[in-house]
Amino acid sequence: MSELRDILEKLTKGKYSLDEAEAKLRVFNIVEVARLAKLDVCRDTRKGIPEVVYAQHKAIDDLLAIIEQGIQAKPIIILSQLSPPQQKALQDWLQEVDPDHNFIFEVYGDGAIAVIHAKDYAPKQTGGKIGIIAAGTSDRHVAEAARVMAEQMGCQVYMAHDVGVAGVHRLFPELAEMVDQGIDVLIVAAGMEGALPSVIAGITDIPIIAVPTSVGYGASLKGLTALLAMLNSCPGGVAVVNIDNGFGAGYMASLINHL
Repeated sequence: MSELRDILEKLTKGKYSLDEAEAKLRVFNIVEVARLAKLDVCRDTRKGIPEVVYAQHKAIDDLLAIIEQGIQAKPIIILSQLSPPQQKALQDWLQEVDPDHNFIFEVYGDGAIAVIHAKDYAPKQTGGKIGIIAAGTSDRHVAEAARVMAEQMGCQVYMAHDVGVAGVHRLFPELAEMVDQGIDVLIVAAGMEGALPSVIAGITDIPIIAVPTSVGYGASLKGLTALLAMLNSCPGGVAVVNIDNGFGAGYMASLINHL
């Protein structure tokens, strides 16, 4: 909110006229894209998070139009649930419109989350520390989405993979290292029976954001079993986001850290 505060302070001190302040504040508005979308380009100023575009089910031409307007307004735009054809179209489009490579396109977690940002862009660091634990390698794409969101919101992230309850002894050295690093919030992604967040909550005093994943055999019901298990967690201190919603977990953990 520093930019908004600066404008308001200059207005109250007479350094800006009312018309000048109004012109400055127009920057913090909504960019409409050909009646396809309304980009919230001041979200980073208001909430500390860049604009995020949900890519699933969007036509490629529509998605490209949205991204083109987005990167004209801000130096970064985040995409979630990006399909392989969309990834390929974005890469081809950027090669055509940005031959000097002023923007960088990065995809994480097999498209669970992607970032397009100016070459010289870097998130403002907040000092927050977040631990992210993925129960198995198959949960890694969800954990990656949480990591990218947390890092783009200025937090430092410590990660551990493949430390689920099938071999729970693998967990303890990784968890001890995170505690030593002084993490403030812990994100735990798990599928199957979704037991890992409860195990960790029983042995730490760190708030946990549990992420059920759609990983598992038939009776896992594409993550529903893990979701219900996490919602019924016995130890206190466990909050739960939606199935495969690593983006939401990283977002929430970062907001907690910003406090």
